[in-house]
Amino acid sequence: MPEPRPATPRTVSHDLPVSGEFEAFMAGDWTATPLPDGIRLPVARLTPARRARLSARFPGDRLIVPAGELRVRSNDCDHRFRPHSAYAWLTGLTGEEQAGHVLVLEPDGPHRHEAVLYVRPRSPRTDGAFYRDRRYGEFWVGRRPDLAEAERMTGIRCAHLDDLPPTGRDASADAELATALSELRMVKDAWEVGQLQRAVDHTAAGFEDVVRALPRALAHPRGERWIEGVFGLRARAEGNGTGYETIAASGAHACVLHWTRNDGPLDPGHLLLLDAGVETDTLYTADITRTLPLSGRFTSVQRQVYELVLAAQEAGIGALKPGASYRDFHRAAMRVIAEGLTEWGVLKNAEGDFHRRYTLCSSGHMLGLDVHDCAQARADVYLDGVLEEGHVLTVEPGLYLQPDDETLPPELRGIGVRIEDDLVITAEGAELMSGALPRTPDAIEAWMGALTTG
Repeated sequence: MPEPRPATPRTVSHDLPVSGEFEAFMAGDWTATPLPDGIRLPVARLTPARRARLSARFPGDRLIVPAGELRVRSNDCDHRFRPHSAYAWLTGLTGEEQAGHVLVLEPDGPHRHEAVLYVRPRSPRTDGAFYRDRRYGEFWVGRRPDLAEAERMTGIRCAHLDDLPPTGRDASADAELATALSELRMVKDAWEVGQLQRAVDHTAAGFEDVVRALPRALAHPRGERWIEGVFGLRARAEGNGTGYETIAASGAHACVLHWTRNDGPLDPGHLLLLDAGVETDTLYTADITRTLPLSGRFTSVQRQVYELVLAAQEAGIGALKPGASYRDFHRAAMRVIAEGLTEWGVLKNAEGDFHRRYTLCSSGHMLGLDVHDCAQARADVYLDGVLEEGHVLTVEPGLYLQPDDETLPPELRGIGVRIEDDLVITAEGAELMSGALPRTPDAIEAWMGALTTG
């Protein structure tokens, strides 16, 4: 084992100076605290095959997959770190301590690579970094594995980050690598589906927490923030946190697709559009939306809009099966929306794409380590591709009836409804992973009533 490298502590203006005597005092009399032997990551049995699939795509090429770097939020405060999804998929490492680490696949013959993981090992007690370095010191941010421990965890040969060879990068080659990694991650194995189901189950519990908290949220001047906070508590308690910024949009805010300001009050006469997902400690995220009547019961107009969106979602889900075009579920959902808007007199007919004024976006996306997973995949593999067993995706049609849209009758303006569920493609069709949460208006009213009065 090489000798620990001395580090230059990262300090700030208000840190106190350290005397030589204190430095010497801090360097001694520490008990060894090795990690236990049984620290191998459960997913480590799967990552060699993942790396081998990537290796086969790039014979003879040196492949560099960084975890990513810390980013400053403000002054000397960093954003909470989350490793890049490709790095997590190839190594199994998902913790905040991975900041700055790099996986390198070194060519080892014409048709294979050797994986080397370059990491920053734990702060040695022989220099001052362990108690002085605010970014990486053990007393500031917690313990990291040493090199031997990191090898036992991952099954990958580990080297000190300082020994990382120069990594000249080529933008086009980086894009090609990102594309390959997205495409390799599109079909989920059974372990990944299990992680996603865990994320979905925790998310369902978070939605129940929100409904129970509605009386207090309705009384708060920024009730949307209260909702965000309640769900965030469940996400941090059960996993790594939220997989994306929670959308807690009441009233006309629900017509803003990515409303994350969440600074509005809640009105019992309005709907709440809640789009939220728990991210597990393994970084797989759910993505679920429910639109709920804040009074506990839908008005006739709210129910009218909701039932059209639900019918569209049912049509989309019905189009999911292996071999189907990826776009089929969106087309099926939009056909229902266009016909419904025509029946309401909003559109003259269901032809063309005029319905998009009221729907705005596509009806779903792939789901996995990222909420919009595998986004660098080529269009012919993703958007213009076909569904396969093991794909996990959302189906989430919506109607966003803007409050200032004069093409709409006044009673419809300012209503936003989205219904989003997570599904996995199976040999028989598709399995609804988020079925624990009600979707029909009657079931939602009964569910909310039981949670708020029980």
